[in-house]
Amino acid sequence: MTARPFTSVLVANRGEIAVRILRTVQALGMEGMVVYHAADAGSPAVRMADRAIEISGATPVAAYLDAAQIVAKASAAGAQAIHPGYGFLSENAEFAKAVAEAGMVFVGPTPEAIELMGDKVRARNFVEARGFPVAPSAIEDDDPVSFVDRARAVGAPLLIKPSAGGGGKGMRIVRDLALLDEEIERGRSEGLRYFGDGRLYAERYVERPRHIEVQVLGDAHGNVVHLFERECSIQRRFQKVVEESPSPGLTPEERTQICDVAAGIARAANYRNAGTVEFIYGAGEFYFLEMNTRLQVEHPVTEEVTGIDLVAEQLRIAKGEPLGYGQDEICVRGHAIEVRLYAEDSARDFSPTTGPILAYRPPQGIRVDSGVAEGGAVTANFDPMLAKVIVHGDSREQAIERAKQALADFVLLGCKTNAGFLQRLLADPDFAAGDMHTGSIAEKPWLAQEPELDQQRLIELLGAAALLLVPVRTAADAVSLQHAAMGAWRN
Repeated sequence: MTARPFTSVLVANRGEIAVRILRTVQALGMEGMVVYHAADAGSPAVRMADRAIEISGATPVAAYLDAAQIVAKASAAGAQAIHPGYGFLSENAEFAKAVAEAGMVFVGPTPEAIELMGDKVRARNFVEARGFPVAPSAIEDDDPVSFVDRARAVGAPLLIKPSAGGGGKGMRIVRDLALLDEEIERGRSEGLRYFGDGRLYAERYVERPRHIEVQVLGDAHGNVVHLFERECSIQRRFQKVVEESPSPGLTPEERTQICDVAAGIARAANYRNAGTVEFIYGAGEFYFLEMNTRLQVEHPVTEEVTGIDLVAEQLRIAKGEPLGYGQDEICVRGHAIEVRLYAEDSARDFSPTTGPILAYRPPQGIRVDSGVAEGGAVTANFDPMLAKVIVHGDSREQAIERAKQALADFVLLGCKTNAGFLQRLLADPDFAAGDMHTGSIAEKPWLAQEPELDQQRLIELLGAAALLLVPVRTAADAVSLQHAAMGAWRN
């Protein structure tokens, strides 16, 4: 393959992932650019970038989804490569094509790989045809007329999923087949709303499953390796909350098997750059779930245990360089945990919150990937994730304790977050024992509730808060020197 050197990279994203990518780009001596909407004008990513390029749109999100505008502005700015981060345009094959057609390098897989794995049905058929494990299922595309009957024949429990979906959107669990028709219509409606595609498929739902995913890397020279697995079973409504590596639920033999299968799938797809193969695991068996053709939110735990900078590897591969190392040279050291700090109120069904960031002091001595700063504001414009707290320890027990301490030390005032919920979750005995599944949070609703304060503690906190108010301080300072010098009253 011809080398494709570049010395400048534009990040077509925002928030913590834009900061994360810029950090490696600049550490490698390259120029780091970022696009931004006016809503992000004062963000850390904009302040950090060597050049920030404003984009516009009907809404802030629409601006970051405007592929034509981003490609045009990147080209005009002289960017030689574009890194899409995750979300937004990261798995848009047309965007990857447009970047290449404009003479720039897309830091990610080929458009063909994105198209193959982006269509969940096509990806599933591809994997099954090559002998890798998939769950018993019914695919609407095979014969739309008989789809409901074939889904019913798979048997309950079933998981209804949009063919073009991802991120848990539009997924429906059906335990009572009498409700199958109704749930199919709901799944179809959500698929149309989120992805503009109402096609569905149904597969056997594994009760109390664990979510295991494997990080893979492939280059343009035919080399493919895995960087071991991450466990992402702690989820809420199919959205990941806590991730860790290695998984506490796999035996060494199962780890070898699932990682080899993931690398085999990537190899069969002639996959290039970073990707993640996801599996559902339960009762000693695992099934292919999907492949994400991008950098994952939870990629830092893999970096912590392997010592490999995944963004640096993405950039090297995009330049046409070979991996330069083999599977035997990659090993896992210790244990890493990532917790996602969200702007949300766990006691109110995890509803999103907004507000000014009056104080922001992340814990010291550990990795915090964040895209917010003191003086900024949390709005409803974007996803409520504020930061990722990533800890590493010699053992899982040590990593858990470090995560607890990091959350206790994290100061973010002005906007309610899920920090308290995360602390209670990490202290849960089942989590400590590694006994978890994708429904663990739903089974423990008490973890979402804030503990009640006793009356004395409440009075103390209200008093301290009152003393921070300017009118109260002004009134206190207004006491004349003469009266203030009299000391305490006494009879």
